[in-house]
Amino acid sequence: MAASLLWYNLYMKKRDSLTQERLKELIHYNPATGTFIWRLSRSRCKNNGDKLGYILISICGVRYFAHRLVWLYMTGKWPVLDIDHKNGVSSDNRWENIREVPHIVNMQNQHKPQKHNTTGFLGVSKHRNGFQAQIRIDYKLHYLGKYLTPELAYEAYLKAKRELHPGCTI
Repeated sequence: MAASLLWYNLYMKKRDSLTQERLKELIHYNPATGTFIWRLSRSRCKNNGDKLGYILISICGVRYFAHRLVWLYMTGKWPVLDIDHKNGVSSDNRWENIREVPHIVNMQNQHKPQKHNTTGFLGVSKHRNGFQAQIRIDYKLHYLGKYLTPELAYEAYLKAKRELHPGCTI
């Protein structure tokens, strides 16, 4: 246990030591397109692809989410809160699409249903011989009604979401 805690502390110290100045020496970021271009040889620094749609970039042995590097690059400081992609596309790292928000607001900005959702609509589930709409507010689930079609249930969900979720962008 102590060895893993020591490793974690060393990793965090190394990760947090990356500054805006050093980042700009290594990488050029284009705010309009959201892309990074290496300024130096990539022998020790490389792009690790993506994880669940998020782009990971490895800089000298430390892996970073690209959207967190965007924040550092543009503001000069590491984000304290979550970094949210306004349009819900986790690989879209354009500056206009990035915002720093509390975790609860980030969770409110979901655009697509979870993988296990069988209706294909966010906030809608099959219920007996109809469909129900539900929304989560302050970690509590609220029933919005039962509907004949998933489309009608989704309409009710969207109306409630736009009123009750301040972080919603849909």
